[in-house]
Amino acid sequence: MIYFNNVTKVFSNNCVALSDISFGVSDGEFVSIAGKSGAGKSTLIRLLLNEERPTQGEIIFEDINVNKMSPSYLPYYRRKIGVVYQDYKLLPQKTVFENVAFALEVLGKSESEIKRVVPQALDLVGILDKASNFPKELSGGEQQRTALARAIVIQPRVLVADEPTGNLDMITTKEIVKLFLKINQLGTAVILTTHNREIVNSIQKRLIVLDKGKIIRDEEKGRYYL
Repeated sequence: MIYFNNVTKVFSNNCVALSDISFGVSDGEFVSIAGKSGAGKSTLIRLLLNEERPTQGEIIFEDINVNKMSPSYLPYYRRKIGVVYQDYKLLPQKTVFENVAFALEVLGKSESEIKRVVPQALDLVGILDKASNFPKELSGGEQQRTALARAIVIQPRVLVADEPTGNLDMITTKEIVKLFLKINQLGTAVILTTHNREIVNSIQKRLIVLDKGKIIRDEEKGRYYL
């Protein structure tokens, strides 16, 4: 489904963020991408989302060359990818329900579909009872659950989580990771970036380790020990 073929990213200050990266992600797979801060994890995600272009190499998503994608096709492409960030990126003036519904509104979904689908997403992540609350009234874990519901309500082919538990305590982190595994079991591919060894080792799924912009390990059930 996703292929990085000999991808290199060099920024204008001659900083090599990624060097000759090659790997694939299959439909429905769960992949953890681990590495220290500055290893290149977030750059890799920005390349996948077409927020950055590779200096060399190509990225293929479902037979689409992401590098050569026309600007007009980009919104359709990004609908295939749900994204969860460390800082949640919720709209403070909207309720939990409205934050999740907004993802469907921009796709032009009908009001009846929004009313049907949003509660299902909120129920899946365990915050249906918070639908009328605003982000400032939620705990960090509840805010991340809201962000997760917003990401999956569009029914993406792949869910990308970029350091999603960086602001959470360990108990809440474990709860969020269980949700990612649950969503993966329902058929959505998951790409999780993290520098947290305990998270990776608890998941026991495929592990890609980055170090200084290079893949140093790619294992089917890897353990992170850097």
